[in-house]
Amino acid sequence: MTFTKTTEQASKYEHLEKMSVHELLSNINQEDKTVPYAVEKALPQIEALIPQIVAKLKLGGRLFYIGAGTSGRLGVVDASECPPTFGVPFDLVNGIIAGGDTAIRRAVENAEDNPTQAWVDLQNHNIGENDVVIGIAASGTTPYVIGGLETCNQNNIVTGCITCNAGSPLALTAQFPIEVVVGPEFVTGSSRMKAGTAQKLVLNMISTASMIQLGKVRGNKMVDMQLSNVKLVDRGVKMIMDEIPVSYEEGAALLKKYGSVRNAVDNYLQGPKV
Repeated sequence: MTFTKTTEQASKYEHLEKMSVHELLSNINQEDKTVPYAVEKALPQIEALIPQIVAKLKLGGRLFYIGAGTSGRLGVVDASECPPTFGVPFDLVNGIIAGGDTAIRRAVENAEDNPTQAWVDLQNHNIGENDVVIGIAASGTTPYVIGGLETCNQNNIVTGCITCNAGSPLALTAQFPIEVVVGPEFVTGSSRMKAGTAQKLVLNMISTASMIQLGKVRGNKMVDMQLSNVKLVDRGVKMIMDEIPVSYEEGAALLKKYGSVRNAVDNYLQGPKV
């Protein structure tokens, strides 16, 4: 069977430069509407991977995303948002991009073509059997990502992937593949568009569902979030007020004393009030 990268097939739209701004936006929007339905078809694959992640994190392991270009940047974004959102250590979820941190802002030529570098990058984080590594590549053919997962497999490390082409080499390499087939892009081959949106949606699901399973959310509230600015402190106080019968001022005092919404609520319920 011949593997076809559907994300790189020619767009059904022709002569984009002749479209009005309204036509451009309307057509991009029509294409974007198809992405959640593609993600929905992949839910069973996503569901298979998350328990693997949760089990390893409970053993003290970590979650790694590896990718190149847009895919790598999306992994970095998701990883960087876990500590402030869920109050977890900064190194629990890690995003590694081909070419290093420089590649977050500007392309590093040929970085994605090295099939051995991802394992070197993972070794710099003391990768081990309690960790999980998810490769992200829209095409499913990126050597950096495939090579990284291959070596992880050889070292008894759980591997998953997020790709937007069916039957890709990456999906065949990962133990728990997630294939979100979004089809040709509006601009042919521009996988930062539908494919990037699909990858972001899946990453949201993976990190959020895993953290909820680990008890980092109570009800629907981010009770362990980092209180890193005035807006978040205000949000934390209001969360406390939703949980226990205190005024805004009392909630603020509890939050300042105990340092997190969870601790403030638990200590109020268990002991003397401020």
